[in-house]
Formats: sequence, structure tokens, C-alpha cells
Amino acid sequence: MIISHHMKGEHRACDTAFADAEKAVIENDFAKAQDLFVKFAEDTLGHFDKEEKILFPTFEEITGSKEGPTNVMRYEHEQMRELIGRLAGAVEEKDKDAYLSIAESLMILMQQHNMKEEQMLYAMCDRVIPPQTKEDTVEKLKES
Repeated sequence: MIISHHMKGEHRACDTAFADAEKAVIENDFAKAQDLFVKFAEDTLGHFDKEEKILFPTFEEITGSKEGPTNVMRYEHEQMRELIGRLAGAVEEKDKDAYLSIAESLMILMQQHNMKEEQMLYAMCDRVIPPQTKEDTVEKLKES
């Protein structure tokens, strides 16, 4: 449960940052939207990096498989990175319609992705990773 709890908390923080940026765009406050978008992007991309550099390799080493759920999650991270890049352009251009359209696609992808991670991957991590390794992994996640 230790990995699930920590990583779900990160998901919620990213979701909040996403909603805050979108609200500022809806209100046409692009100065605020820019700052909030940067926070969302940094938090989300940082979360992806932690998973790809710390959590996924730990899981893969223990299970002996790189072709399972972590491979799918990496692919989805790439899709979301591309959409985040497009959002950056829309907020920079102050293009409300483009931002909201891209944000809708990203929100759907993030929700599906987070559900898969939370219900499957994190639960698998909590089951298969030995207790001390789980604690060490969460400490590394917190430090990065």
C-alpha cells in the first residue's frame, strides 16, 4: 500500500494543478494561466520522470519484465508529453479555444492512465516489491 498511497497523492497534486491552469484560461487570465500551466507541466513531467527512472526500473527488475504494464505507461507518458507541449504553445499564444480543446484530450488520457496505474500497476508494485525495497523506493521518489 505504501507505493500506491504515495503515487496517488502525486496524481491528485497534478490533477489540481491542471484544473487550476484550465480555470485561469477559461477566465482569460493568461498571465496567471502561464504560471499555473508551468506548475502543472513541471509537476506532471517530474512525476513521469520519477516513475520512469525509479519506480518502473524497480518493478521491472523484480518481475524480470520490461514488456508489461510499464511499457504501456511509458508509451502513454509520451502521448501526454506531446499534448503538454501543445498546451504550452496554446497558452503562450493566448489561444483559449486551442488550449481547452487540447486540455480536454489530455484530461481524458490522464484519467485513463491514472486509473490504470492506480488500480493495476501501483497495486502490483505493492504486492511484488519486498517491504524494504518499497520503503527505499518511496524515499527515492520523495527525494527526486
